[in-house]
Amino acid sequence: MPELPEVETTVAGLRSVLDGQIIVRAEPRRADLRWPIPVDLRQRLTGARVTGLGRRAKYGLIHTDRDDVLIFHLGMSGRWRVDPVEIEKHDHFILETGAGRVVALNDHRRFGSLDIVRTGELDAHRHFALMGPEPLSDDFDARALHDALKKRSAPIKAMLLNQHIVAGLGNIYVCEALHMAGIAPTTPATRISKPRLEKLVAAIKDVLIAAIAAGGSTLRDFAAPDGELGYFAKDWLVYGREGAACHCGAPVLRRIDSGRSTFYCAKCQK
Repeated sequence: MPELPEVETTVAGLRSVLDGQIIVRAEPRRADLRWPIPVDLRQRLTGARVTGLGRRAKYGLIHTDRDDVLIFHLGMSGRWRVDPVEIEKHDHFILETGAGRVVALNDHRRFGSLDIVRTGELDAHRHFALMGPEPLSDDFDARALHDALKKRSAPIKAMLLNQHIVAGLGNIYVCEALHMAGIAPTTPATRISKPRLEKLVAAIKDVLIAAIAAGGSTLRDFAAPDGELGYFAKDWLVYGREGAACHCGAPVLRRIDSGRSTFYCAKCQK
């Protein structure tokens, strides 16, 4: 599933095409993806001007001058295609601008989603109401993480994947950040000291910034709107490297936690 850096890359690609443009066509080509598509989506978007694009956690946001926000999620395999030569079977939603640019949301597994809400209702939306702070924001620091974890005995990896603790983190970048911080993924959250949390917060920010700069990681069908693949995967320290040597020389190990692969180094991470 595309994670925060992949969504940030997607939003940046869409921004270059949609920002400031009037939408002359908004065409859902089916009634639902993961959930039903709002029946008034076409009406609310057609004729509206895009006033900005952003991201919340793993969701992309397209703001309009009608005080509406289009919320999209890429699911397992979704991606936006820019100016496609032809519309494909799995292009389930089409936006066309007055400048003649076209973007198509392609999602052959249909695990993605589309929704539209009033701007003032965005924070209270069911996707966002209980979310924690953005990991790249000033609100996410060692003190905030300590306060969120002080009564949590679950493993730190599970806590970082909990969207109520911090928004938008996924399996790849949590594995990488824990390795960078030297923290074992199974460590009970309450047992991690503030100095180690400071190191962990810094690692989370560093790995996300580096991944965004590299265009994200190539994951299954993910590609940026311009069709380019992300290149951060070549810099993975542990994720997907079971059996390979960590920089310390010990082998990278893999375990399964709640159905997800966890990659780590037993020598570096305590």
